[in-house]
Amino acid sequence: MSVKLRPYPEYRDSELPWLHNIPVHWSLVQMKRVFTERVKNGYPDEPLLAATQTKGVIPKDQYGTRTVVATKDLHLLKLVEPDDYVVSLRSFEGGIEHSNYRGIISPAYTVLKPSPDIVDGYFSRLLKCEPFVSGLSLFVTGIREGQNIDYDRLSRSLLPFPPRCEQRAIGSFLDAIVPCINRLIRAKSRQIELLNEQKQVIISRAVTRGLDSNVRLKPSGLDWLGDIPYHWEPTRLKYVADVQTGVTLGKKYGDTPLETRPYLRVANVQDGHLELADIATVSVSQSEVDGCGLRNGDVLMTEGGDIDKLGRGCIWRNEIPGCLHQNHIFAVRARRAVLLPEYLVLAMSSVHGRSYFEMTAKQTTNLASTNSTTLKALPLFLPGMQEQTNIVGYAAEQTSGLEAAVQRILTEVDLLHEYRTRLIADVVTGKLDVRDVELPDLGDADIAYDLGDSGFNSDTDQDDLPDAEEVEADGED
Repeated sequence: MSVKLRPYPEYRDSELPWLHNIPVHWSLVQMKRVFTERVKNGYPDEPLLAATQTKGVIPKDQYGTRTVVATKDLHLLKLVEPDDYVVSLRSFEGGIEHSNYRGIISPAYTVLKPSPDIVDGYFSRLLKCEPFVSGLSLFVTGIREGQNIDYDRLSRSLLPFPPRCEQRAIGSFLDAIVPCINRLIRAKSRQIELLNEQKQVIISRAVTRGLDSNVRLKPSGLDWLGDIPYHWEPTRLKYVADVQTGVTLGKKYGDTPLETRPYLRVANVQDGHLELADIATVSVSQSEVDGCGLRNGDVLMTEGGDIDKLGRGCIWRNEIPGCLHQNHIFAVRARRAVLLPEYLVLAMSSVHGRSYFEMTAKQTTNLASTNSTTLKALPLFLPGMQEQTNIVGYAAEQTSGLEAAVQRILTEVDLLHEYRTRLIADVVTGKLDVRDVELPDLGDADIAYDLGDSGFNSDTDQDDLPDAEEVEADGED
């Protein structure tokens, strides 16, 4: 099935930098004619709400982080009704949020009541699309963390206003198409999970049983690990590697001479790879330069993060000479006579390593953390150096195809996210006409989007789309 979209037959200049041309029959109206500010408080018994950039306005107990609200101040919070919109403190970064709930929210936020003339399926997406969000920068006041949107100025700004029937057509089109894209994204994400699971099986087998299927075994003494090769030596990480902690930011040095060095932050150390496009610098004493410097072959891991990624390491290859690391990153320096850094990375990413860090981690609502004492106590069962070398080579050979497949699918997922963002923006800003598009049931259909002169074309194969009963659609991710 092909969905062919074309531009409108005739346009006019909106004179808005973020909007450019709009269909000639669309109106431009001041925001205050579309929304009126709702300022009602004194409802302390209503549920607390939170404004999020990814899920809109939702009950606070569904929001991942814990925040403390003074009970005595609940009467000051603003009332939000279903279908209201909320301008939050971070709206200049992600747009204006739509609410499906009744409740109360921070008095620092602006609550907007929509006019009866608008269709939420249109405006809820317009106020989150990239062109509109970029235009919000014109109404930001303050600096850095004190930034906020000046709603008095924003309320006098202009918005595109299609006829009501057209707003409904746009909303219906996106309600049909976007879940299909989301299902495809989730299906591909599941493929990545399965490929990574397959990779972990290969690695786990190699670092817990070795490469000789006939080797004599002995109990490891760990319930989650089972038997290991008889000749492997049990030890702990602290006996075969040194764990180096990093620079603590914000220290006072007095008159001590300082040296400026690049350093790795938590954001630079990802799951299995490094992100080095944005490297910060820090001024520290010579003793910290000596004690926190990275060396070629160091295994890097963060002390906190998602539980499924905790303990997974990547190897520093001296990409930035003279680089230090923050104290929230551990640099594990293997003693090369008994342990290869590459073998340590495999052990930490195996089922054994995952089980250890998941059992010993300190967990909060969304995150988990470890410490140097726990890391040093990691149980290891080490073969000789030649066998470690053989295992590392075998794992690389057996998983290289899986790694390539994962990277290819990650690229496809990125393109789908980009495509979804572009499609929504082009439809709600009038760059594409959906008035006469007829959409059948797309639950498990194959979709081809032909965007004509829009400059973006994408095809998806039917095999790429999961069955409707496999994955539930839930709107934009």
